[in-house]
Amino acid sequence: MWKLLKSRFTWWAVLVGTVFLMVQIAGDLLLPNITSDIINNGIAKNNIGYIWNSGLKMLLVSLVGLIGAGVNVFFAATQAQKVGNKLRSDLFRKISFMSNYEFEKFGEASLITRTTNDVIQIQNVIVMILRMMLMSPIMLVGAGFMAYQKQSELTAVFLVALPLLAVFVGIIMFFAVPLFKGLQKKIDRINLVFREGLTGVRVIRAFNQDQFEQDRFADANHDYMKTGIKVFTIVSFMIPVMTLLMSGTNIGIVWYGAHLIANQTMQVGNLVAFMTYATQILMSFMMLSMVFVSIPRASASAARINEVLNSENSVKDQANVENMVEDSTATLAYNNVKFRYPGAERLSIDNANFEAKAGDTVAVIGGTGSGKTTLISLLPRLFDPESGSIELNGVDIKKLSQFNLHEQVAFAQQKAVLFKGTIRENMRYGNENATDEEIWHALEVAQSTEFIKRDGDGLDTFVEQNGDNFSGGQKQRLSIARTLVKKAKVYVFDDSFSALDFKTDANLRKALREDPEIQKSIVIIVAQRIATVADADLILVLENGKVVGQGTHAELKQTNKTYREIIESQIKEGDQTNG
Repeated sequence: MWKLLKSRFTWWAVLVGTVFLMVQIAGDLLLPNITSDIINNGIAKNNIGYIWNSGLKMLLVSLVGLIGAGVNVFFAATQAQKVGNKLRSDLFRKISFMSNYEFEKFGEASLITRTTNDVIQIQNVIVMILRMMLMSPIMLVGAGFMAYQKQSELTAVFLVALPLLAVFVGIIMFFAVPLFKGLQKKIDRINLVFREGLTGVRVIRAFNQDQFEQDRFADANHDYMKTGIKVFTIVSFMIPVMTLLMSGTNIGIVWYGAHLIANQTMQVGNLVAFMTYATQILMSFMMLSMVFVSIPRASASAARINEVLNSENSVKDQANVENMVEDSTATLAYNNVKFRYPGAERLSIDNANFEAKAGDTVAVIGGTGSGKTTLISLLPRLFDPESGSIELNGVDIKKLSQFNLHEQVAFAQQKAVLFKGTIRENMRYGNENATDEEIWHALEVAQSTEFIKRDGDGLDTFVEQNGDNFSGGQKQRLSIARTLVKKAKVYVFDDSFSALDFKTDANLRKALREDPEIQKSIVIIVAQRIATVADADLILVLENGKVVGQGTHAELKQTNKTYREIIESQIKEGDQTNG
């Protein structure tokens, strides 16, 4: 945890906060001494003037201590919030640049928990460190010294009280710490179930599985509740036992002190001060023990955060990257590309080879699980191939920086994702400098102007979260338009036409072929329908990760068995191809 915090602390603020904490502690330690003097020299001697002077001194010390406490709390809280802000920013940045492998390894629910709940645990313990952890040992030693100065004989009482308290705290930590660590994983589980319930609410209702999902969430929630009850019940014993020990200690002090007072070896004011110091000692010990109970939970959170921050990205830039020539003619080549997912025995892509140039439309077709999405996911380096190379404009994409590579590739994924905001804001995800006319042109090519009207709200049309105010087909077309807004050398459409009717599909592909800007680039279309790929310049037929055929529709129809099987499976009324 220290490694996580030391680079994110503002050390001058920590130092100032610590100085004012010392001021508060000094004030707390002086007050019982002043009280003792008031009793011994004021009340006992009926010296009203001394009582007034000491009372004013007590008020002044209290005011200074209050200011010290206030400033320390301010800096502790500020540092906790600033460290939390930095941690969340660092986590978000790290997650944003993760490859698909790392993202899937941690899981969405766990990454959300680590960015929210785990960071909160760190923030809470920072406040405890800058308050209790610094205050407790200093107060413990200071109060012990002051108590010894007041009456050394009475300090023998602590030889019994402190070991008992230490044993009890040790027992609590032994049982509570493992449970605190387990709570974080149970929060992961709740997040996972809740997130799936939110994103899949329509599926849940369609299959009438509301009760099943409620039971599933109730199980995860109940599991968290049981663990929480258990751990906080254990920790809750600390206060009553502490109260019992403090009461017992005070009884011992009063009993022993009464004998000393009776023997005239101790003054009444000293006994009152000693009892206050005894309370400070025991309270300091209890606060220190609470810190030691909380730190393991925060340490578990810190370990989970460090696991993300220190994770090695499987896809990373080389030391010496090359820059692509911006005005060069677009070319793309897959050379003996092989790829398998981590831990998999079988290759997902087995020896893929093909070439394309500017103006070409490359289509990828095959059965479910044949590797279509995997093949094109290698292009923007969502994964890296096991062997072979992918060359863009004659340069191996591994030699390009990921930023430069992503500038050259525009990608429309299977799932159309829209963000809350306006159409204009969503379109500018593709190109932040896009003009309104460029956006309208992309919308026209993507066949989106039939529901995004110039004479209506136009580009200011509101988009709800996840684009829920649009149909599946409309979201796909908007996603395609956003891709087209970006000026790229390769446009990839990963099954992005699946929700479109045949007429819209045909019109969109025709608009892509006729657009002068798109003709300068390479278009890759992944599709299930023969009708969508039939007019492509090059069709790749995939089966079990292998390219079992490539050519035009006419060529493959005559020579490729797998392609003919796909055609035969789709021959039905309303799904015919030309030729």
